Amino acid sequence: MKAEILAVGTELLLGDILNTNAQYLAKELASLGIDVYYQSVIGDNPKRLEDTLFHAFSRVDLVITTGGLGPTEDDLTKETAAKYFDEELLLDQRALSEIEAVFAKTGRVMTENNLKQAYVPKENGFPLYNANGTAPGVVMEKNGKIIVMLPGPPKEVIPMFENQVEPYLASKSEYLFHSRILRVASVGESAMESKVKDIIDAQTNPTIAPYAKDGEAILRITAKAKSLEEANALIDPVAEALYARLGKAIYAEGETTMETEVAKLLIAKQKTIAVAESCTGGLIAANLIRYPGISEVFLEGCVTYSNEAKENRLDVNCKTLEIHGAVSPETAKEMAEGIAKTSGANIGVSTTGVAGPDGGTPEKPVGLVYIGICIDGITIVKEFHGFGDRNKIRERATYYALNCLRKQLQADNM
Repeated sequence: MKAEILAVGTELLLGDILNTNAQYLAKELASLGIDVYYQSVIGDNPKRLEDTLFHAFSRVDLVITTGGLGPTEDDLTKETAAKYFDEELLLDQRALSEIEAVFAKTGRVMTENNLKQAYVPKENGFPLYNANGTAPGVVMEKNGKIIVMLPGPPKEVIPMFENQVEPYLASKSEYLFHSRILRVASVGESAMESKVKDIIDAQTNPTIAPYAKDGEAILRITAKAKSLEEANALIDPVAEALYARLGKAIYAEGETTMETEVAKLLIAKQKTIAVAESCTGGLIAANLIRYPGISEVFLEGCVTYSNEAKENRLDVNCKTLEIHGAVSPETAKEMAEGIAKTSGANIGVSTTGVAGPDGGTPEKPVGLVYIGICIDGITIVKEFHGFGDRNKIRERATYYALNCLRKQLQADNM
């Protein structure tokens, strides 16, 4: 089955709202083994919407739309689809009752134009009732073509797709597609692919797809099978081969983040932590405290940007700063040890570097960052060379620091 995702809404076309629905739906359709060949965004214009929808069905079997199911005159997704399928729309009493209940619960007055949201196909389709909003979704199917129309807000799209659309689409095939994601740190996409290229080239089922995301590399292993057990049996030996090749560079599986995995390790090992940041400006602390429950172990975060702050807050020796400079392994070491000692934490982490765009020298270029990690009195310092603009360097240095901490926490002596 070939699919197109069609997002309807002038606010999307103008960039006022990020089209997160398309990203979500593309991933979900891929997991069902449905190939997304195209993605389109169209404004709230009847003629252009009709042209786009009719053209989409000339090249795909399935169209998934988001938006355009509201009560106003320019919400015409359902009406346009009905025109393509030559389908009559009738008032659905359950949909109407649910819309009325939403208005009654919120104390709002329901106007006449809200009735149009309760209209559904007479014959070749069915409604997708909406427990999270007023606009029901709609499915129409005829002559080998399917349209699934979803509302616009993600809080409505996601549960509607997972609870109603996914089972419907899955029933169209005797096979299921199951994926396992391996997250790889400190290895670029091209470098990772070269390490496992022979494994990738040898696969037909499951398939292996490498790609990059948020500064790390991803390997998605997808198997086609008749059951989840059969799919996992196909995936397991391939995953084992990839682990054997990449080792501890694979830091986790599934939908997770580096900071989540580090936070889990800190809590599991009951290691308290404090951070002293210069060039990263609090990003390490901000990433760690995203994790619920991190208060068990996270004690303190300091942005010690100036030399005076490094001396006064962290007890960095003025001679160290004078001789080696703020951007140096010696300063990073004393910063990590200083924050651990003064906060009483098991672990102290520090960053100091040149984020740019100015301030670099031949000896200390823009992008040079030193990371100090002091664990129970034992300190290591890592050197990082970032690229990109100021914020990218800071973000990449933060990720690198968290990955260095992960490796130390996973070491045998921990």
